[in-house]
Amino acid sequence: MAFSDDDILSTIEHTQPDLVPIDAPLSLPLGRTTIHDRAGGHFRDCDLELRQRGIRFFPITIGPMRMLTERGIALEVKIRAMGYRAVECFPGAAQDVWCIPRQHHDRKELLAGLKKLGMRGLTKAATSDELDAATAALVGRCVLLGRGEMLGGKKGIAIPSGKFLNMEVI
Repeated sequence: MAFSDDDILSTIEHTQPDLVPIDAPLSLPLGRTTIHDRAGGHFRDCDLELRQRGIRFFPITIGPMRMLTERGIALEVKIRAMGYRAVECFPGAAQDVWCIPRQHHDRKELLAGLKKLGMRGLTKAATSDELDAATAALVGRCVLLGRGEMLGGKKGIAIPSGKFLNMEVI
């Protein structure tokens, strides 16, 4: 598993994926020029759509989410410069759409749910972060297969479409 930005970029260079789903915010709320800018709103259109669908999330303007947002935006710039397409993914939203537990609620059942969706290669030893990474990969696959949607438009959050809940993803 790749953790550092250099490891992530090296993995992308080696695997040459069609799409890179990133488990981090990749855009700012309207009216903000940086994550530390206090002008503008706290929520993006995609955040408002999550809220409208009853999907819980942390606003990107609070605490540790600021660092994650800065890192995600910077990483996306580097990925695009390499010639690859990246999309924001929120694994918790996908897990809610698929009606499987989120990583901190029931890791064992999350693993079982991902396997039921067709994810291969995961073991009982998979960490919560690895399960979220696998979820993001499945969401990316959904997007590529036309079974995903972008909340908030092109710069929003990729989630699986609820229209395909009874179908294997892979």
